Parts: sequence; structure tokens; C-alpha cells
Amino acid sequence: MDLRQLETFVEVAKLKSFSKAAEKLFITQPTVTNHIQNLEKELGTLLINRFGKKITLTDAGNLLYKYAINIINSCEMAKFDLATYQGKIQGHLHIYSSSVPRKYVLPNIIKNFLTKYPDVSFNLSDKDSKKVVKSILDGETDFGIVGAKYQSNSLKYIELMEDKLLLITPNTPAYDKPNYSYIDKNVLFKDKILFREEGSGTRDLIESKLEKAGISLGQLNVMAYIEDTETIKELVSLGVGVSFLSEKAVSDDIKLDKYKVYYINGIDLTRKFYFVFHKSRQLSPLSETFKNFILEYIKDQKA
Repeated sequence: MDLRQLETFVEVAKLKSFSKAAEKLFITQPTVTNHIQNLEKELGTLLINRFGKKITLTDAGNLLYKYAINIINSCEMAKFDLATYQGKIQGHLHIYSSSVPRKYVLPNIIKNFLTKYPDVSFNLSDKDSKKVVKSILDGETDFGIVGAKYQSNSLKYIELMEDKLLLITPNTPAYDKPNYSYIDKNVLFKDKILFREEGSGTRDLIESKLEKAGISLGQLNVMAYIEDTETIKELVSLGVGVSFLSEKAVSDDIKLDKYKVYYINGIDLTRKFYFVFHKSRQLSPLSETFKNFILEYIKDQKA
């Protein structure tokens, strides 16, 4: 099999588009079509279903995709090791992360990584935990950082850090206790609640913990589902309702008295963030280097 044909096949599978694959690989669309057709002819089977503009992999395509990823990454690893031997480590990282680690954990990790490997570039994409996991399972990315575990036999999760969620409320006489006090869970029935969007690790944890405390969402006055934490903060500060956010996301605002924050009696809102990757798929060499760097970072934090 020709490596260029496999690379083309992988990009078509990832991007679900012949034209986008051509653009990414800097080749023409007819060349992409030719690569796929030659690969199908050599293997004697259809790899890609084409329904107008919709593209899906056949069963044979899914089977080849797993091998193709590992073959390409093995070739990249060889080139990477040779470059390392010559004192050069460079490349481009694609980092997918849910919002809290993206804002409050990754910047420090990335800074230290780039200090060690200054020739590496990266893009950092904000996706909720469920979408990060889907991207890994679909082969769109090698790894991600998430705030919730979604069980799959194909994934390995490594604990990165611990976090706590707090109830944030308007800074009004109705909430007159000092910040970080414990308040009764019945307060949740008295005000409108702003939740994160479906797929958010924060929302999944809240729903799970409330259910264990005997509280269903149907009992609450949920008025909105919002993706952006900064929007939630602003709405709470304006008195629209209450919400739950990471303690890492509120520390600076508390100093400004923008809103109040509380723990809730009887509900433990501790959670963990994880570095997650596909355990049976060989990572690209740069992704493997970043993974090992994060593992060392975790070890140093626990020391």
C-alpha cells in the first residue's frame, strides 16, 4: 500500500469530505479521488460510501482506518526519533479540552512544554467533555482533557487534577452568608437556575450529585442552558438566577464582590479532570511526547 494513499484515506475519513482532505493535504480533489480509488482497487473492496455529499466508511473502511492510523503514526515516529537524534523536536499539536482545564490548567502546562520544545506550535480547541471523547473515538484527535469519564473499552483516563464546584449566587441580601459558607440544599428550590449545556462535565456531575441527594431536575426551576461560563457569571451577577461553577473559575471575581459562592450541605461537588487517549491506537510522536510531559507534570504536582 502506498503511504500517500493511506494518508489521503485517513484525512477523508476524518474530515468526511474529499474537498477538505484535498485542501489539508495541498493536493487536488481529483488526486484525492484517484488515491481512494487506487486503494480500493488494490484491496478489492469498497472503503467509502458516497451518498451525494455525505461520506461514511464501510465496514472494511473502518477496519482499514484503525491500521492506517497506526501505520502513519509509526512512520511519523521514525521521522520524529531521527529528528530528536539530531536535536530537533518540532511539529504541530492539536489539543482538545473542556472549558475549565483549557482556561485554568493548560496554559501553565503549555508554557512549560513550549519552554522545553520551542519549535512546537499548537491549536487549542474548546469542546465539552462528551465531544472531546467522541473526537478521540472518531480518530479526529489523539488525546484530550475532560472533566467527566465516558466509559469505553477503547479509552484510557489518567487523573490530572481535582476540582470543586460551587453554587454561585447574586450578591444580594437574600444571600447574606459569607463566601464559602455551607448553605442548605433547599435553596436550590427558591431561585431560577442556569445550567451548562448538555455534554458538559459540569452539568453531568451536577445532575448525578443532585440525583444522589434525592433532587431531580424536574423539581428545579431551570431557566437556561448556557455554554459559556463568562455569560453565566454575568447573568448571575445581574440577579437572573444561580448556577454552579468551578472554584478555579470564580476566585478573581470573589475579590471584586461580583457574586457570592457557597458549598451545599450534604452534596459533595468534588470532581476530577482527566487526560484521555485511545489505548489501542498509537499516538503520533509529538502527541506521545506531550502525553509523557503531562504525566511528569502530574507526578510533580503530587510530589
